[in-house]
Amino acid sequence: MTTRYTKDHEYIRLEGDTGIVGISDYAQAQLGDVVYVELPSIGKSLAKGAEAAVVESVKAASEIYAPVSGEVVEVNGELEATPGTVNEDPAGRGWFLKLKVKDASELDALMTEEQYQEFVKSIS
Repeated sequence: MTTRYTKDHEYIRLEGDTGIVGISDYAQAQLGDVVYVELPSIGKSLAKGAEAAVVESVKAASEIYAPVSGEVVEVNGELEATPGTVNEDPAGRGWFLKLKVKDASELDALMTEEQYQEFVKSIS
């Protein structure tokens, strides 16, 4: 299972041709306590870099961008009832949506885990 990251701190974890999208642990820590999540509708087509979801915390509201182009095939409805799951387990139960990846070559432009950790160090 491959995980890639964007400079906006989204991750996409591939399972076959479907990618699970969420935000990194660094991003949830910067946001603070998440109090609301707005998810896209199933079937929505997203272009790489397009707004995919919105997350609101006690500090700010932030857009979550699609790391690659694709179609939303599932959303994490648990987040609507318990948005704090994003803080508790961002890489696990705190995922936002699943995308059927349209063009796998778009993943090549994203950072590996190691590259992302170096990027976070450089901005911290």
